[in-house]
Amino acid sequence: MSELPVLFEELAAAGGKKIGIATLNAEKSLNSLNLQMIDLLQARFTAWEQDDAIACVFLQGSGDKAFCAGGDVVALHGGSAAYGEQVPNDYCLEFFTREYALDYHMQTYKKPLIVWGHGIVMGGGLGLMDAGGHRVATETNRMAMPEVTIGLYPDVGGTWFLNHAPGSTGLFLGLTGANINAADAKFVGLADRLVAQQYKQAVLNDLVASDWSGDADVVVAKILRGYEAQSVDKMPAGNVQANYELINQLCDADSTAEICQQLLDYQSDDKWLNRAIDTLRNGCPVTPHLVVAQMKHGEHLGLADVFRMELVMSRHCAAKGHFKEGVRALLIDKDRQPNWQHKSIDEVSQAEVEAFFVPFDDDPLANL
Repeated sequence: MSELPVLFEELAAAGGKKIGIATLNAEKSLNSLNLQMIDLLQARFTAWEQDDAIACVFLQGSGDKAFCAGGDVVALHGGSAAYGEQVPNDYCLEFFTREYALDYHMQTYKKPLIVWGHGIVMGGGLGLMDAGGHRVATETNRMAMPEVTIGLYPDVGGTWFLNHAPGSTGLFLGLTGANINAADAKFVGLADRLVAQQYKQAVLNDLVASDWSGDADVVVAKILRGYEAQSVDKMPAGNVQANYELINQLCDADSTAEICQQLLDYQSDDKWLNRAIDTLRNGCPVTPHLVVAQMKHGEHLGLADVFRMELVMSRHCAAKGHFKEGVRALLIDKDRQPNWQHKSIDEVSQAEVEAFFVPFDDDPLANL
């Protein structure tokens, strides 16, 4: 097995065409996305997009556990400031810039791009999955944007896809980092097809055998539709749709603090809901404000401007200390005792929140 963190293969298909296969190859870290992986994907996706022989591209993760558990935040920790410190965050700037550029490229890809998002799909992994033109969820899925636990916010296009979720479900997922399954993912718009994991090889076989002389997206859709029909009884019941009206009610208030208090005060026997609310309770007090603000600021932005805004936010997150402390407590020291700068959500001022949106003199994503 190659030691490269992304493997590439071209399968010969009918009519002289080829299927490009990209495999995230960091199974021990649950295929967490690092800068080398981002650069490898960007270069090969660009080459395949320009190659007339490539009929479609298929992105998957190695191993049974995860498609991609998120970005390599441990590496980002080293380039982030602690409270009161001033350190250069060049690595963070490079990472976020190139990650968002890759996500945008995938979102606007000119060929069918299938993302087989099995198992754990979180943070940066969800950014990759959402960017696919044909997003496949499986019965093994555990998805989330859990940035509230580390003092970040739902980036990688989260402003876009959370705003496009039905009702207040996107806001709820951003605030609570709630885990969702395949059925939930399709309901909130993060998956196009629900296909059982056992059919992955059959899907690849059908892609190889297909006639690519017509509309390539139609070819892909027809294949996935067929296997989705065979997978219905293998999918778990969703939680988001079952709690849809309640989520809308709990997220309806005039301020971030009031929304969060309504969630924190809610009493329920629902284990899924309670876990989501507990994650909010134990999370960074600043993150909920960022979630509400990013959704308001980004509500009417185009996709490219969403990524530009998120890059500004992420650079500020790397410089202000909340992110570094969250990663330390969860992933470095693993004491799960973050010393947040604020003790409660209502201590965070509007001026502090707006400071995360102050633009920098440069715009590394100006060419999107």
